[in-house]
Amino acid sequence: MFIQTEQTPNPATLKFLPGQTVLTEGTLDIRDASAAESSPLAARLFLIDDVEGVFFGNDFVTVSKSEDADWQMLKPVILGVIMEHFVSGKPVMLETAKIGAAHTDDEEAGPDAEIIGQIKELLDTRVRPAVAMDGGDIVYRGFQNGVVMLEMQGSCQGCPSSTATLKMGIENMLRHYIPEVVEVRAV
Repeated sequence: MFIQTEQTPNPATLKFLPGQTVLTEGTLDIRDASAAESSPLAARLFLIDDVEGVFFGNDFVTVSKSEDADWQMLKPVILGVIMEHFVSGKPVMLETAKIGAAHTDDEEAGPDAEIIGQIKELLDTRVRPAVAMDGGDIVYRGFQNGVVMLEMQGSCQGCPSSTATLKMGIENMLRHYIPEVVEVRAV
């Protein structure tokens, strides 16, 4: 088995591509060891010193490290754990685990339902594929009074360029296509 690695715009994260499906649908952002109980792979990765976050996408795993950790030392250990896991045939997620999904609630049936549908469509078709290439995800969390709330996950969380991506990229695009959008904020 050969696992490729890619740098991300966030120097604290590295993207690992095992060459097979990691999650069949959705994404999962795990920020600490206690939240990793739903994933045997994440639980093993959190046993490695200096691992501070694990993110699963369709065909990749993004790992975040502590600020003072060195990728030269950490990368081979992470590669070993990921390789052992996939070679063993164990599942990435336990059956009872909840995979992250876009925000859904009563607002989708309210007066802003059409606007919310447009926002989600643009995020799903134009933003999320590009962000996934960098080892992360952006999830819709709400719309109120012209403000779109988005959650940054994976390599996007804590990335030095995430504010610029939100303001100059996503906000400008949403405002262009949807005049009701006046601002985008991270939650």
